[in-house]
Amino acid sequence: MSTNTIKRSLGDSIVQAIIYIICGVAGIVTLVPFLYIIAGSFATERELTERSFFLIPKVFSLNAYQYIIKSGDVFKGLRNSFFVATVGVAINMFCSCTLAYPLSRPYFKGRNGFITMVIITMLFSGGMVPMYILVANVLGLRNTFWALWLPVAINPFNMIIIKNYFQGLPMELEEASRIDGCNDLQIFIRVILPLSKPVLASVSLFYAVSHWNSYFNAMMYISNRDMEVVQIVLRRIIFQSTAVATESNFDWGNFGLPPTKSIRMATTIMASLPILVLYPFIQKYFTKGVLIGSVKG
Repeated sequence: MSTNTIKRSLGDSIVQAIIYIICGVAGIVTLVPFLYIIAGSFATERELTERSFFLIPKVFSLNAYQYIIKSGDVFKGLRNSFFVATVGVAINMFCSCTLAYPLSRPYFKGRNGFITMVIITMLFSGGMVPMYILVANVLGLRNTFWALWLPVAINPFNMIIIKNYFQGLPMELEEASRIDGCNDLQIFIRVILPLSKPVLASVSLFYAVSHWNSYFNAMMYISNRDMEVVQIVLRRIIFQSTAVATESNFDWGNFGLPPTKSIRMATTIMASLPILVLYPFIQKYFTKGVLIGSVKG
């Protein structure tokens, strides 16, 4: 059996080559700065000062990472961030999915009114001061992880993505399930959720990144050092290293002390590494989940 191959014209080949070149340049522009940060985190202060750009340090040094580990509660911060992100994503997905499912059903009464209420929250907010008074004083959630979970229990944009994905699923599946005797909860758990793995994985990543990068809320509501997330711990380490560098007259590169520039780069690596490790496992769901959830409905 012969296979017919489509012959590309010269113009199509040129356009395809241009697309590959643009994608390659975009990839390099995105990747090179991150490689420089990795290399700089293993470099000395002298090399960072003398060389404006490099991808491989001349002198390999672990001083920055040693300083971060010894001078701060990094592992405690990582543990708190993992806990906040894990529980936070579970709360986010439970609230978002249980709200998105009824709003995706055309027979749900008052559906348009609820959707309008959700959209309004994307345009207007109560402000930082009323939010702080509500969370810290009225609800009494200061120095509790609930202060990092409840105010952001639902992201309207992410919820709408999930709703549109649910709305794009065939209604015949729900009708067949009802004929088999399933109620709404059983349809939601046994039919809708198993078919929505792409969008659930994508939105879970959005929520996980948001919780992992949580900085401002953690700084406002958490003052107990045992409950600090990794972003706050790394911020304190940077401030401490800068103060030591300012008060010291020694050349950090010669005396083996941790360079301040390298510490900033090392903290960037430590803060972003967990998300970079997580992303490849859900990459196959990412594009499909976001695109289908955003264009249908």
